[in-house]
Amino acid sequence: MKILREVAITVLIAVVVFVALQLNIQSYTVEGSSMMPNIQAREYIMANKASYRSSEPHRGQVIIFDPPFESPRPYIKRVIGLPGEIVEIRDGKVLVDGKPLDEPDTIPSPNYEMPPREVPENEYFVLGDNRNSSRDSSDGWTVPRENIIGRAWFTYWPPNEWGRVMHHSYP
Repeated sequence: MKILREVAITVLIAVVVFVALQLNIQSYTVEGSSMMPNIQAREYIMANKASYRSSEPHRGQVIIFDPPFESPRPYIKRVIGLPGEIVEIRDGKVLVDGKPLDEPDTIPSPNYEMPPREVPENEYFVLGDNRNSSRDSSDGWTVPRENIIGRAWFTYWPPNEWGRVMHHSYP
């Protein structure tokens, strides 16, 4: 009888841990080159699903989300524009409310133009780090808040790429 009780407790603990993990983290496989050179195609990333339960995404964070159109998989992009801001791309610069973003050297300058566009309430403007080869908000869509799955956390595969996902802090 004692062994049955111990087995039941062990199974219960395993179920609680499994459910807690499923509610808070999720694995994601990067498809395509839209986040290069910072994140490579075929990397496996853990997303922190709990990070936005008590806070909102910030500019520069890398998020995983369901795009606002039919897609067989989630997308991964960097948050650029917050609700109510105006985003524009001109002269190789990304401008938010008329001010150019001071972006890291690892992010190539866009070789295209985009007229000023206001980010709707409860939505986010996102761009891939590979600015010139990314299906992102420069194509005319934004990400509804409810579509955000979580914040990209760390790369765990392949082993030589293991480490935290780099989020930028824009002034």
